[in-house]
Amino acid sequence: MQIPLLDLRLQYAAIKTDVDAAVAEVMASQQFILGPKVEECEKAVAAYCGCRYGVGVSSGSDALIIALMAEGIGPGDEVITTPYTFFATAGAIARLGATPVFVDIDPVTFNLNPHLLAARITPRTRAIIPVHLYGQTGEMDPIMDAARRHNLIVIEDACQAIGAEYKGRRAGSIGHYGCFSFFPSKNLGCFGDGGMVVTNDPVRAAKLVTLRNHGMQPKYYHKMVGGNFRLDALQAAVLTAKLKCLDAWTAARQANAKRYERLFMEAGLVGQRIVLPAVVQDRHVFNQYVIRVSRRDDLMAHLKAAGVGTEIYYPVPLHLQECFARLGGKPGDYPESEKAARETLALPIFPEVTDEQAAYVVQQVKGFFEG
Repeated sequence: MQIPLLDLRLQYAAIKTDVDAAVAEVMASQQFILGPKVEECEKAVAAYCGCRYGVGVSSGSDALIIALMAEGIGPGDEVITTPYTFFATAGAIARLGATPVFVDIDPVTFNLNPHLLAARITPRTRAIIPVHLYGQTGEMDPIMDAARRHNLIVIEDACQAIGAEYKGRRAGSIGHYGCFSFFPSKNLGCFGDGGMVVTNDPVRAAKLVTLRNHGMQPKYYHKMVGGNFRLDALQAAVLTAKLKCLDAWTAARQANAKRYERLFMEAGLVGQRIVLPAVVQDRHVFNQYVIRVSRRDDLMAHLKAAGVGTEIYYPVPLHLQECFARLGGKPGDYPESEKAARETLALPIFPEVTDEQAAYVVQQVKGFFEG
């Protein structure tokens, strides 16, 4: 049996009529840059996330960059984040000349451990970027408390967590900014790159709108130096059409996670052999289904030979990346992040995974341990 980590062809087949019609409408209008389709998408996504404003941008990476730019963060500033995340989180900080400062993760959720924050805050700290990894929010109350005490900006990296909830609030709506990626593999993905920043602050929203279009307001008059961070109308149209299906897809991912849990328990694999994802917050949307296993690389090779797609998120923590060597990071600095990098493996969790496929995945994992 061949089971990919993700199969977007199945998703497209189910929504082809609506998405094709949305794209055709943009093609007929020939209005590709900003315009009413982008505005419609911004309003819909912002409302879905429980925010007043949404500003469509070119990617999740650019969403992080533009949020930092809106706060004037740059050389001499420090921004706290996690070393166990996709590169863009710390890359955005570094690209603006600021310094990433890392805080280790909670071993259960893989998210930034807020109880370690205080020791990393200095007079140069300007912001905190908690990452809602794999589809579950971080522990936001203590993060927001620390931010208020030290007058810091909170930028939620919710790129993997659209629709996730923390104490009744949607990911992205808790901090000063929420950043989303619409990369095709995300729970809500477009047909290329795309992203959005959400906020409840009208002044910040207006600044984001100006910054994403070269700091231009009005046309050819530049109040500030921005960039070309625009979400295009074709991608916006696709996202608006797909957003109607997002809750159903999320429910399917959650059902797949419960099915995995049942099957792994029945197979007697939970405990010393593998550790399953923990649902700690209100709503986990399972952008990835990540297990822990001590013989991770061997299991990955075994599953590949059996036709099961897997992925390692992320094999090298950011403090050990070559490009951040100047920060002086060394093995042992962030032990939980390093342990997660050695032990975690993502299994197929996309909405269309069938009962038969899930059973096959678990069977192959069991066969690895018993072989």
